[in-house]
Amino acid sequence: MRNQEGLTLTGFILWAVLGVIVLLLAVKIGPPYMEFMSLKKQMKIVAEDPALQSAPLNSIGGAFMMRASVENITSLGPDDLVIEKVDGKVVLAAAYTVCVPIISNLKACMDFKASTADY
Repeated sequence: MRNQEGLTLTGFILWAVLGVIVLLLAVKIGPPYMEFMSLKKQMKIVAEDPALQSAPLNSIGGAFMMRASVENITSLGPDDLVIEKVDGKVVLAAAYTVCVPIISNLKACMDFKASTADY
């Protein structure tokens, strides 16, 4: 005689709850990470732009903020961006924190730090 195989109702409910929790976290935490990846990409583009290598620092910041507004980067303000020239190259750095509400008073706080000196 063969033993019965399959998924019980209790097992299905537990797996469904676990799946919903993972999906909720992915939906809530995913957009800040996507925005961070876009931020790093725009920082690299601005730092490598040959027209901005001899430009003053405030115009480099303005160029970055225009790119950031086009890419809908809202977590980073002009005060969070550090612009320097090191050995004739433009170096941009940023550090900021994003807190995302998960459920009720439960939040996920993420610290992001990016620099073009790493490339």
